[in-house]
Amino acid sequence: ILLSLFFGAAALAASRVSGGTLPRALALALAFGVFEWLRGHVLSGFPWNLPGYGWTGSAALAQSAALFGMYGVTLLAVLSASLPAAAIEKSGRRRALAFGLAIAVPLAAWTGGAIRLAGASPARTNTVDGVGLRLVQPNIPQREKWTRSLLRRNFDLFRTLSIADRPAWITHVIWPETAATFDLSRLEPARASAAAIVPPGGLLLTGSPRRADDPPRVWNSLIALDASARVVGIFDKFHLVPFGEFMPFRSILPFDKITPGALDFSAGPGPQTLRLPGLPPVSPLICYEVIFPGETVDPNSRPAWLLNLTNDAWYGMTAGPHQHLAIARIRAIEEGVPLVRSANTGITAVFDAYGREVARLGLGVQGVLDIQLPKAVGETLYSRYGDFVFLALIFGFVLPILLLAKHYSGTEKHFKDWQFA
Repeated sequence: ILLSLFFGAAALAASRVSGGTLPRALALALAFGVFEWLRGHVLSGFPWNLPGYGWTGSAALAQSAALFGMYGVTLLAVLSASLPAAAIEKSGRRRALAFGLAIAVPLAAWTGGAIRLAGASPARTNTVDGVGLRLVQPNIPQREKWTRSLLRRNFDLFRTLSIADRPAWITHVIWPETAATFDLSRLEPARASAAAIVPPGGLLLTGSPRRADDPPRVWNSLIALDASARVVGIFDKFHLVPFGEFMPFRSILPFDKITPGALDFSAGPGPQTLRLPGLPPVSPLICYEVIFPGETVDPNSRPAWLLNLTNDAWYGMTAGPHQHLAIARIRAIEEGVPLVRSANTGITAVFDAYGREVARLGLGVQGVLDIQLPKAVGETLYSRYGDFVFLALIFGFVLPILLLAKHYSGTEKHFKDWQFA
């Protein structure tokens, strides 16, 4: 209900524009762009399924995210979809202009994306030398994941999948969000057991809760272990799920968060680039942190790849995991770096820096993915300037709306004066 207010506000704002269907179509695109940006930021934000994701079924159209980011793509997608409403205009010239723009906007985006893809190296060929990743997907149901009597069984399953038939070229093993359902950094026997599966000279990167005692705090974290069971890197989730990982307005709301444990999770400091032995610099993202355009990397320390650890078992066999994966893919295009995604029940997948799928394990499948890490392609316009590109689009729409509204109002007044005469 709360999220629907953003859609309603966008429609209301567009309805206040007078002067004909064409300026209103422009105003609707502008309003949706602005209010979808607000939906992604107000009260921590929730930019799930922005309208612009409707363009991402086409690999060429999806490349426009490298220029405009998903908020900008949303503005352009809504513009193209709303312009045909100008068919009710009396003027044939205005109808032609509206239909021409409705076709030209996605066509120009598709053409630019096709050219970008044509200049790219073939998928799966441009990889980082000496980096082989094993992604583990245990497919543990949510109802069993936190059951105390099954913790040892679940942990042993991760270890077994990590070493079974593993090629010699694998250098690093990756487990999903909260693969360890206890603080692996503090339990030395468990840490030693996990370290036993680490390839020589490599690392294990795993999700794990992390705790502090004074004062009591808990984080949803990624922990990197080497073969000697030493913790060589830590990342704490910074975008927490309201009502799931923490209770907003706890002092006035009379119920607890829906995840296990009485304690709210604490937020990490923000996007962070980890520099780990044997790996290019990486920006970790835990669960739904990956849905936030422009908030996935440290702008002062650019990574060479994104690593998304997630547990989508909450969704079950629904559209949720597929939507989450489609959203995650666009972050690779926006930032010009590959994205590696490790999920508990699926969908585990790897995308190159153009958003092309390298490999995947389907939903509800137990297994592993062995892949070579794709290379980054360098900064994109959006990765360099972020939402300033979107802001430029916004200001680019304001003047045409004002001019068209004024022109249409003048035309209508002239027509009424002529009729009166």
